Amino acid sequence: MLLWLTDYLSEFVRAFSVFQYLTFRTMVAALTGLAVSLLIGPWVIRKLSHHQIGQSVRDDGPKSHLSKAGTPTMGGALILIVLLSTTLLWGDLSNHYVWTAMLVTLAFGVVGWVDDYLKVAKKNSRGLIARYKYFWQSVIGLTAAIYLYWSASAPQDTALIVPFFKEVAIPLGVGYVLLAYLMIVGMSNAVNLTDGLDGLAILPTVLVAAALGAIAYVAGNIEFAEYLQIPYIAGSGELAVFCGGLIGAGLGFLWFNTYPAQVFMGDVGALALGAALGVVAIIVRHEIVLLIMGGLFVLETVSVIMQVASYRLTGRRIFRMAPIHHHFELKGWPEPRVIVRFWIITLVLVLIGLSTLKLR
Repeated sequence: MLLWLTDYLSEFVRAFSVFQYLTFRTMVAALTGLAVSLLIGPWVIRKLSHHQIGQSVRDDGPKSHLSKAGTPTMGGALILIVLLSTTLLWGDLSNHYVWTAMLVTLAFGVVGWVDDYLKVAKKNSRGLIARYKYFWQSVIGLTAAIYLYWSASAPQDTALIVPFFKEVAIPLGVGYVLLAYLMIVGMSNAVNLTDGLDGLAILPTVLVAAALGAIAYVAGNIEFAEYLQIPYIAGSGELAVFCGGLIGAGLGFLWFNTYPAQVFMGDVGALALGAALGVVAIIVRHEIVLLIMGGLFVLETVSVIMQVASYRLTGRRIFRMAPIHHHFELKGWPEPRVIVRFWIITLVLVLIGLSTLKLR
């Protein structure tokens, strides 16, 4: 939106031409997202508290969490509002990748909002019935996957790129639809499972989004893509602005979500953010790298799968509680220690993921 305005104004004032640079707009998007989040965050929290939209804590969870009951939830709506408005302000709205990322994020946010609303209105910590939630996630994920497959304009747009190898690109054909679906829906649920402690999910999401933004930028630049020997995806560079908005909105939310949290993001935020990471990785053809950088999300998901499988097959639990962050809590780790150590793990994994751009 503002890109068009600044483009017009640059004809009269040359200084406005700086807004045509993708890197500048990405930085401005991040700063705009952060500023708006900090500005309206307290108002959002007051509104959530006024309408008694408080967290419902499961009685089978760690006892230390019982004190969190009543803390405002559905704060992920703040992230969505800021992320989408920032992208609309600074992104190129003629770019179909930008619209795909925004619409997928918004759609998963709506599913999360319904889930959170049922938790609040019905005072049921389980929220939307799992099969209904998965159904709508699948509808949205498949729709996005089919659209991206249909709109692909080059073979590399639907090939599986294997990191650390220069010329390994596996043609997927229609299999691309399945991969895209699994990445979007899988990452959505993985981030949701991770969102169990104050600030645990949001900073890793920001770190991964920053790395994906950098990958989107180089993948959308033919010279950088050729130099790094990664697929050139025409138009994908604009997703850097989307990721910039996510970084700013996420850091602004962390200001209020850090321990002890003043607000929780709820499913409206967690489901949307996970889907956002998944769809960006799919577009820039770095799904495997996302699994590396988002290793924390993968670990949390695998811990739940292992726990459920072990209990059903043997009647025994592998962890004291799943997802795995609860296991460490019950081992006696203070909540801030679990959070910060998991943040450090994510930072290391993100650096490893970024190293794959050069180590080929």
